[in-house]
Amino acid sequence: MKTVVVERNAYGEGRHRFHAGLWSIARHFGFVPRLCQPYRAKTKGKVERFNRYLRYSFYIPLCSRLSQAGLQLDAATANAEVLKWLAEVANSRVHGETGKRPDEELLIERGSLQPLPPRLSGSTTAVHSDVSPWWPVEPLQRSPQVYAALFLEDAPC
Repeated sequence: MKTVVVERNAYGEGRHRFHAGLWSIARHFGFVPRLCQPYRAKTKGKVERFNRYLRYSFYIPLCSRLSQAGLQLDAATANAEVLKWLAEVANSRVHGETGKRPDEELLIERGSLQPLPPRLSGSTTAVHSDVSPWWPVEPLQRSPQVYAALFLEDAPC
């Protein structure tokens, strides 16, 4: 994506030219971006696998329950239900790869996590960068119809 990396290996092997907006966010939150190898399913799959888990464990069951009641899924309902799903299903299960519960691991790891920068702690305000992005600035939340169109035709919604 050009919003992340402008040119791979621009400054030599493994030294990529990242988008200025990404650098601004990385500097603000204190991380260094790292790229996976292109077309390497071993790393890409670990990131993408959660989308399938979310779809089959949260989205399709929720759509089924709502459609049985004659209702359509909307953003407010999805946002309210996802918190319940995270607490009752996703974070309380024993993870197949690690053999541990994510909610228990978070409690252990929380002491090692860095706090958010002061101006963002406890708020949901966006990061303001001195670099204006060249891509259109739009909210990340989309209507449920957009997400429904991305799923296969067998989805109940």
